Amino acid sequence: FVSCQVEILDWETKKQLCFLDKVEPNATIREIRLMFHKLYPRWYPARQSIKLDPQGKSLRDEEILQYLPVGTTATLYFKDLGPQIGWTTVFLIEYTGPLFIYFLFYFRMTLVYGLDERFTSSPHPVVNLACICHSFHYIKRLIETVFVHRFSRGTMPLRKIVKNCLYYWGFAAWLAYYINHPLYTPPSYGKKQINFAVIMFLLCEAGNFSIHVALSDLRRNGSKTRKIPYPTKNPFTWLFFFVSCPNYTYEVGTWISFTIMTQCVPVGLFTLLCFIQMTIWAKDKHCTYLREFKDYPSHRMPIIPFLL
Repeated sequence: FVSCQVEILDWETKKQLCFLDKVEPNATIREIRLMFHKLYPRWYPARQSIKLDPQGKSLRDEEILQYLPVGTTATLYFKDLGPQIGWTTVFLIEYTGPLFIYFLFYFRMTLVYGLDERFTSSPHPVVNLACICHSFHYIKRLIETVFVHRFSRGTMPLRKIVKNCLYYWGFAAWLAYYINHPLYTPPSYGKKQINFAVIMFLLCEAGNFSIHVALSDLRRNGSKTRKIPYPTKNPFTWLFFFVSCPNYTYEVGTWISFTIMTQCVPVGLFTLLCFIQMTIWAKDKHCTYLREFKDYPSHRMPIIPFLL
């Protein structure tokens, strides 16, 4: 075989950072990252973005040099992504916060409401139920993070963890403050409304978990190759017939049911923001599927069957 030469330039200044000689043509981008890391130890592989074009997308680890549109001398561009943190760690931090922050308000800590002992518990059973459901949701997320999720990207920029935590932790505090407040009033239609919401909540949580398991099974062998997800024998996965991201559909359904259960305006606003954000994510994934798979089911929508 004919060996290749790889020139790596800074994506911004176009200054040459290194010149790799006698690189095998079947070398992957991951292997090139490791070679680069040996020359520049401070830029570990997860921190590197390697591109064909300074303004283009980062090349994936599994892409092979000889299949890229380059000659025997390849010019690649490097961008420093900054300090990185693993996705498992990110999710554990993001989801542990809301779990414990909610309890500060549920147990009516005097530093929160400044009340005497006569007001340390709520007379409304729905307040206890809301705490159970909220806790169940985030415990499920933590379990999925450790045992279910398989991440195509191993890390995210460390700077984003602060923004994400402010979002999850801040909203958890806001919701908990009003739901557990001594002046909180229960839902207008009483037990019927609460029972309906609880059933809807549990179904959506089961659906969300089922979709995450189905997506994880696509990468059971550790492969990072993207595949088209299809419905399985599990009825909760049948939503794949109609949408590309049913995990987001079920997630929105979970928060809609929590809004109905608590009949609390802050919960409704949080649900609306969740829906907007997840719609953006779902559209991005849907477009990626359409771009990568010519045989992708044309009748699927991103998040809401037949509509959106």
